[in-house]
Amino acid sequence: MAQEKNNAGDQSRRNFLKNGALAAAGFMIVPRHVLGGRGYVAPSDRLLIAGIGVGGKGESDIHEFSKGNADIAFLCDVDERRAATSVKRFPKAKFYKDYREMLDKEHKNFDAVSVSTPDHNHAVQAMAAMQLGKHVYVQKPLTHDIYEARMLTEAANKYKVVTQMGNQGSSGDGVRQLMEWYNAGLIGDVHTVYCWTDRPVWPQGIPWNANKAEVPKELDWDLWLGTAPYKDYVDKLVPFNWRGWWDYGTGALGDMGCHIIEPPFRVLGLGYPTDVECSVGSVYVDEFKRGYFPESCPPSSHVTMTFKNKKGKDIKLHWMDGGIQPTRPEELGPNEKMGDGGNGALFIGSKGKMMCGTYGINPQLLPTSKTATTKVKQTIARVPEGHYVQWVNACLAGYGKKELSSPFEIAGPLTETILMGNLAIRSFDIRKPRTTGNGFDYPGRYIKLLWDGQNMKITNFDEANQFVKRQYRQGWSLGV
Repeated sequence: MAQEKNNAGDQSRRNFLKNGALAAAGFMIVPRHVLGGRGYVAPSDRLLIAGIGVGGKGESDIHEFSKGNADIAFLCDVDERRAATSVKRFPKAKFYKDYREMLDKEHKNFDAVSVSTPDHNHAVQAMAAMQLGKHVYVQKPLTHDIYEARMLTEAANKYKVVTQMGNQGSSGDGVRQLMEWYNAGLIGDVHTVYCWTDRPVWPQGIPWNANKAEVPKELDWDLWLGTAPYKDYVDKLVPFNWRGWWDYGTGALGDMGCHIIEPPFRVLGLGYPTDVECSVGSVYVDEFKRGYFPESCPPSSHVTMTFKNKKGKDIKLHWMDGGIQPTRPEELGPNEKMGDGGNGALFIGSKGKMMCGTYGINPQLLPTSKTATTKVKQTIARVPEGHYVQWVNACLAGYGKKELSSPFEIAGPLTETILMGNLAIRSFDIRKPRTTGNGFDYPGRYIKLLWDGQNMKITNFDEANQFVKRQYRQGWSLGV
């Protein structure tokens, strides 16, 4: 941002007295907008950040921000146990449990917000911050459902704030190397992509625990639930196993897709898919019966989405989780790892193949011996400062002044693509009583769902559209 010029004479004297009074009051660092409105660079040139969700990944996020020209001014978490390390690390930061109270009381005292809470609350927290003109960094996946992703993408442009999603691999060298190989035509036109993960590493495909437990005194359970339907607290859901339940999480695809699908999404310039289909694994309830539990994400899944390339030809993207992997390419040696072992992405083109691990790391041409001997010109700038400091620097510069790796204009459509896979997975479990005989029919299974990306609508199976936009619990709203 350009620093505002002080007026001569009395104006300079007034500014001097004003800044002196602030210093005398003990304010070492003042939010940038306080001294001169938006666009003003504070004398300290430091970004003041409020963290929402500051335990676990949130703790590591704000620690990374603090390595740049940023100070952690406020901490907010519904669970004091999870927040304890951050409170100790940043003793000058004021602590809140309710992000709404913090935004209401303190919004004039910070510049940006980091959101690292369970998936179901990302959108409402990020939107509230953006509507106050705050820059936002939101952990992956950006949102819990497709509609939320579209709304946050539009809001970033509307409110002119700097945004970044927490898929740090998008700032890595690996994805840029893949782009340079592809742009150089080394593997030709890609027609098929495989993405896979060994996640979940938390329980999925199980019935809900009906045993009510006592809520820990440090946890505000109602605030933790946020937008989700009210349910009694159960053991072992917090802080991690919520990922396997649709009310709160987005399963293995939501957790890892932003890291593994991001490289092909960026390299190939993918937009909205045109269709999606899937198959899912089930569990054995007893010796003779397999079970499906619609409240819980399945133990494994295989999702196939179709995209159009710039020439109008199909690209098939396969997602596999729960340990399912594609067949090893013939060019890969029998003892060589595919991807990074448990996770990876494989690009199959008309002239060749390439692959990478999670976050786009360790990019390889196939056979791998070609990687060291193939040289292409570096055409894409690297991000030596890293994903976190890149966002801090962009916030300090101001909206539209610096390039980011995963702003919402990129992260939003990527998240929508990932959540399209979940829409198909959830449609698989829609059941209707049979018109004749006993039991249920599953009309969403074994069909291809046709997607109108512009209008966010499945056009050939209307029941699936309930998963585009969920209903919030009473008292909660996205505010749009």
